[in-house]
Amino acid sequence: MNYQGSCHCGKISYQIEAEPDKAIECNCSHCSRKGYLLWFLPRDALTLATPESDMATYTFNTHRIRHQFCPTCGCATFGFGKHPKTGADTVAVNVRCLQGVDIATLERVPVDGRSI
Repeated sequence: MNYQGSCHCGKISYQIEAEPDKAIECNCSHCSRKGYLLWFLPRDALTLATPESDMATYTFNTHRIRHQFCPTCGCATFGFGKHPKTGADTVAVNVRCLQGVDIATLERVPVDGRSI
């Protein structure tokens, strides 16, 4: 399925070609404050309609994930990283930023990021 995603003001816009079934709910200091529900996919599942240069980036701790957010409205839409085992390019999409996804139907997978 094809989903449209965006930040609150619409400056960051993208499409996802896949069907979500579960989302990671991490309790680390960053994810818990932002209320992220993350869906990890291969990087090529996301098609940007906005140039990366229009986005702001935040990294912390090990700096392995480049959290992208809108410099205008501050909405955190997704992050880029590498799969820890294969090294493949990945994207962690905040499913709360996707249109038409009923997050109540997704399996929530708790991750103890505070302990990592």
